[in-house]
Amino acid sequence: MKKEVRTKEEVFEAVEMQRVKFIGLWFTDILGRLKSVTISVSELETAFDEGMGFDGSSIKGFARIDESDMLAKPDPATFQIVPGSPKGNAIARMFCDILNPDGSHYEGDPRYILKRNLERLREKHGYTLYLGPELEYFYFRNEKNPEVLDEGGYFDLTTLDAGSNFRRDTVLTLEAMGIKVEASHHEVAPSQHEIDLRYTDALTMADQVMTYRILVKEIAQQHGCYATFMPKPIFGVNGSGMHVHQSLFEGDKNAFFDPNDEYQLSNVGKRYIAGLLQHAPEITSITNQWINSYKRLVPGYEAPAYITWARRNRSTLVRVPMYKPGKEKATRVEYRSPDPACNPYLAFSVMLAAGLAGIKNHYELPPPTEKDVYLMSEEERAKEGIKTLPGSLIEAIVLTKRSKLVREALGDHIFNNFITSKLVEWDRYRVNVTEWELREYLSVL
Repeated sequence: MKKEVRTKEEVFEAVEMQRVKFIGLWFTDILGRLKSVTISVSELETAFDEGMGFDGSSIKGFARIDESDMLAKPDPATFQIVPGSPKGNAIARMFCDILNPDGSHYEGDPRYILKRNLERLREKHGYTLYLGPELEYFYFRNEKNPEVLDEGGYFDLTTLDAGSNFRRDTVLTLEAMGIKVEASHHEVAPSQHEIDLRYTDALTMADQVMTYRILVKEIAQQHGCYATFMPKPIFGVNGSGMHVHQSLFEGDKNAFFDPNDEYQLSNVGKRYIAGLLQHAPEITSITNQWINSYKRLVPGYEAPAYITWARRNRSTLVRVPMYKPGKEKATRVEYRSPDPACNPYLAFSVMLAAGLAGIKNHYELPPPTEKDVYLMSEEERAKEGIKTLPGSLIEAIVLTKRSKLVREALGDHIFNNFITSKLVEWDRYRVNVTEWELREYLSVL
């Protein structure tokens, strides 16, 4: 069994044994786009001790031009060999912490924001957050036209030239990089697939999500096609979500489990769900950060539009998977609105903040909704107090802008820069004349 690398010294041992020649230093901008600088092994000591300098003003949401000097300092615990590297010239990667020139943590680094939230969770509550996301995506012929590779549906076994072998190669590559996979399968829409990552601590999972997304794309490219995590690339079929299974542990004990409760949920678990439900509208711009995200969050395509919870009902925003005897550690909450194109560091941070607000303030969990919410009338939903998620990016941003919870979770720098970036995106979108408008209006107005 391959030894896990955790320290600087172990990285140097692995570099020598694996004959590594180059190392990619990875980090993200505030929107979750992966950035990388590659260094030779001769620069590794300097990178660990001092960090590698770069121009922060060129990274989305980082720094102004007059305060642009930044340092990328690698985290040795994230060291992994990139599969397929040439023999004798292996390539590795590590995720980085972004530092100011004086060595302090940079407030605009999304990974640091998640680390800070997780440290507060441990210090104030003694909990560790575990996550297991399910990321969906599409394979297309190319990046310019959403032409599907198959007409398969949920769990269909399609022919090998229609995505199964792409998915298999992706799973093998993920596992070669130490990322454990629980399952993979064809999803509901044509040419749509899903690979489920085995749950782990939140910071490791955020790094794994970033690695997953780039590997899915690179392996698709090797097979001559294109993979996209765009939430809703095709009209009339299901979009792609990232259902996030989450639980809090106190040591080895699952804080969400109570064997004597009707739902096997502890008060901590119930209040966490209540926090997610109450704060869902204001965190949605973070978990669903693109204009296209809101083409998915509509009734009829399994994506949740209504703020409810249940055990079996998959039309709800929050689902609590059924308890299996002897599987106390598997008790968890599934938050179903996020999409796979979000920034995982920020999305995980605001989901945690919402859940913790429910615990801290003793929010009361409403009864579950086991009816199909999509089939309920507007009057029925109003009678049961069922509210909706924001219907567009601008609606979501307006709610986030007023949110003390999101500001505290993300910090002023990322909070302000994220909102500014999204307002610019919305302005660019709203002045654009779409094909739909031309078809609908040009011949009649």
